Amino acid sequence: MAFENLTERERFVLQSLINYYISTAEPVGSKVVAQKYKLGISPATVRNTMQDLEEMGLITQPHTSAGRVPTDKGYRVYVDGMMGLEALTPSEEDQIRREICADYAAVEDILEQTARVLATVSKQLGLTIAPRFDKGILTSINLIPVADKKILVILAVKHGLVRTVLLEAESSIDLEQVEKTARILNERLSGLTLGEIKDSIDVRLKETSADDPKLIKLFLNSTDNLLNFTDAEQMHLGGTTNIVDQPEFKDREKLRSMIEVLEEKKLLAELVSAKGIKEGITITIGREIDRGEMQSCSLVTSPYKAGKVRGTIGIIGPTRMRYSKLASLVEYTAKLLSEMLSK
Repeated sequence: MAFENLTERERFVLQSLINYYISTAEPVGSKVVAQKYKLGISPATVRNTMQDLEEMGLITQPHTSAGRVPTDKGYRVYVDGMMGLEALTPSEEDQIRREICADYAAVEDILEQTARVLATVSKQLGLTIAPRFDKGILTSINLIPVADKKILVILAVKHGLVRTVLLEAESSIDLEQVEKTARILNERLSGLTLGEIKDSIDVRLKETSADDPKLIKLFLNSTDNLLNFTDAEQMHLGGTTNIVDQPEFKDREKLRSMIEVLEEKKLLAELVSAKGIKEGITITIGREIDRGEMQSCSLVTSPYKAGKVRGTIGIIGPTRMRYSKLASLVEYTAKLLSEMLSK
């Protein structure tokens, strides 16, 4: 149902009911709406309007004697046509900027802290997913012997992204050969995206000038391990205890289902990444998520940029979330993160 199809009274009643339910988590009666929001109409008129909204599928009555609560469809009408963005306070903006812009050694640390900040300010679950490494441009490769047969490979990607993998050779590693191999790898691979390297590495490392080709062979044989990046291993979560504290999850079955989703990091990361591919804020409500375990939840997501590569940040919480404030929070944080990582 489009927002424009509602009468002015229906809009006011629906908006008032949703605002009150978001703040209290209690079903809303007609008397409360009439008195609290001073709509200039009687409780009986509000009750009739609520019945009309219920017939439209925008609100529902969980129990015979209870008030009404919004449906996913009702939240969608509210988000698309009634909700204005609620600005962050100066102190909230200062807190976000101060905690995210601290002097961190790696991008992963920034993303982990960003998830925590989103959780702290929202009182929900905050999450971040690193930019897709396959589109990142390789700036350097370092090979560091850490034991007789073990070598640490460090792939540095433009804008501060780093990938480290420990490889094990079949025989002892000579330091001089490590240095020669590192030079060859940098000469032939630096400046390419990791996706390009993955697709053409066999050709690019063919007929190298290395005296001892075993390290080149080890690198080639380890390509899948070095260059395959899943969203799950790059996802950071913050504030998981916030979910437990929400009234909706006092139902043990709902809580168990939610915990199962959080433990399936790969599925959760793929889900959030798919929702965060559009520019700007995306709000996904309840059953729109297409995961039965999350039908009581909503997502507020946004992409951010690190140069030409993109990642996703977002918030997960119950459908009864403060959409107007959380959309502002995610939008502000995404812009700040993009500024930092693109320098």
